[in-house]
Amino acid sequence: MESFSASNKDSVAEQFYSGAIRRILRILAALAIICVFPIWWRYGWQPAVGFAAGAGASWMNFHSLAGAVEGLANRIVEAHSQERGRAIVFRFLLRYLLVGIVGYAIFKSSSQGFRGFLAGLCLPVGAMLCEAAYEAYAAFRRGY
Repeated sequence: MESFSASNKDSVAEQFYSGAIRRILRILAALAIICVFPIWWRYGWQPAVGFAAGAGASWMNFHSLAGAVEGLANRIVEAHSQERGRAIVFRFLLRYLLVGIVGYAIFKSSSQGFRGFLAGLCLPVGAMLCEAAYEAYAAFRRGY
């Protein structure tokens, strides 16, 4: 009976931890929405728009990165994967090219907007820290 309980507990923990990417994306979106208004109020509309653009680019970048890692892992694990290696690498490089183009356009138009853009690009760090704190809380609370 004890091994069943441990096995059940492991599957619950595995299910909880498998949702980390989804939670990080939600936290990232929530932080962007929460932070854009104080930035607008304190620094003006240009940094706020730059921050929103940076947050949007980071959300898309993180979402794409998670998909690329999953596709690459499936390609490595499954010999008959539908995912092509070149497509994975192309999408990987395209993400950074798009972020670079958006960053350059903002840089050329407004230095304040560019500072906001850079702050928005750092938003995934805050989202991952929030997720780490939540996972630590869950681990202590639930005993994972």
